[in-house]
Amino acid sequence: MTMLPQEIIRRKRNGERLEAADIMGFVRGLSDGSISEGQVAAFAMAVWFSGMDRDETVALTLAMRDSGETLDWNGISRPIVDKHSTGGVGDNVSLMLAPIVAACGLAVPMISGRGLGHTGGTLDKLESIPGYDIQPSAALFRKTVDEVGCAIIGQTANLAPADKRLYAIRDVTATVDSVPLITASILSKKLAAGLQSLVLDVKLGNGSFMSDAGEAEALARSLVDVANGAGVRTSALLTDMNEPLADAAGNALEIRNCVAFLKGEKSGSRLETVVMAFAAEMLVAAGVAADPVAGEAVARSALENGAALERFARMVHTLGGPADFVERPGQYLVPAPVILPVEAEGDGYLQSCRTRDLGMAVIALGGGRTHPNDTIDHRVGFGELKPLGTRVVEGEPIAFVHAADESAAERARQDLLALYTIADAQPEARSPILSRIT
Repeated sequence: MTMLPQEIIRRKRNGERLEAADIMGFVRGLSDGSISEGQVAAFAMAVWFSGMDRDETVALTLAMRDSGETLDWNGISRPIVDKHSTGGVGDNVSLMLAPIVAACGLAVPMISGRGLGHTGGTLDKLESIPGYDIQPSAALFRKTVDEVGCAIIGQTANLAPADKRLYAIRDVTATVDSVPLITASILSKKLAAGLQSLVLDVKLGNGSFMSDAGEAEALARSLVDVANGAGVRTSALLTDMNEPLADAAGNALEIRNCVAFLKGEKSGSRLETVVMAFAAEMLVAAGVAADPVAGEAVARSALENGAALERFARMVHTLGGPADFVERPGQYLVPAPVILPVEAEGDGYLQSCRTRDLGMAVIALGGGRTHPNDTIDHRVGFGELKPLGTRVVEGEPIAFVHAADESAAERARQDLLALYTIADAQPEARSPILSRIT
């Protein structure tokens, strides 16, 4: 007998364990509208207070995955893989990672999102490229994955629609930060993409959504356990987000950074460390490499011989962008009208950065949204950001502001200066890769 929605809510409110069939029935009602918004909100709050065990979270994830279409990659012989990040500032890893592993023999149908809060969105960055279609037809999406090896696009309306409704209600009922609900939200969309393996980038630090190490590890462990429980081989890396990952923050600026990276111009950076670690992790998970050392060697070869750059160029062109984009990015990425240096106000080492506020400063320049329907100015942001630990002298630029006008540039310059601490002592060096969870 199907349980009434209010009984499911009552049981979870009281801390009882829900059966998979009851969770599936509730999600079905969530999808078809037979369960009211008040009941959905009450369910979300009950989960927020009482939690869910692994089996319950697996059941919720699979039910939301099956609320819409699931992608089928039959006929594509390469391993189907993906990566997901919980979001950061200057985090354009996906842009380089997908073509690198595609050049190593993997297929990456990467369904990405727009900016959320202070974090940049992969889709917003790609829309800096004239003609790039983030919502291609199903046939073109499949063709791109099959022929190029990677395609980075936006979520279709029919992919995990139950998650869309549940997330919208969580957003206005203070239940976003529930680990089981976060887990099911992320994984329902990823599992609907027909993946065989998945690698997760869980950010930790003052520029992430989770600044507490215990909370970040709990989320990473939940994601890994539930995804593996749902039949997708999954691991996670916890990575540092106490400073921007790339030396640029802003949409077109990060696309420029991506092209420079794929041309081998970002060697030795924190960004390179993270990209290579995730490439190795994906290659091992897919069975292409025996261990992370071997995986990184394969990925580095694809970067150094130009194969990864060629894959990125083909992806851009197949999805509607210019055929010669990687040869002439400056021809297509419109520069900001005003570029202003941000000069250090004293001598010393760049000691710390308020990374979340830096992301908000990009939004203040027009590079992000404060309302869903806002138009983004892809030109603006911060470029040539120096990493923490850099020795600077008074008057030396620590970054450059790219802005629409002089007044916006000056405000952003002052904001950025306030976000960095310069000290006599060099900060303790830390790896951007904090831990690995399998």
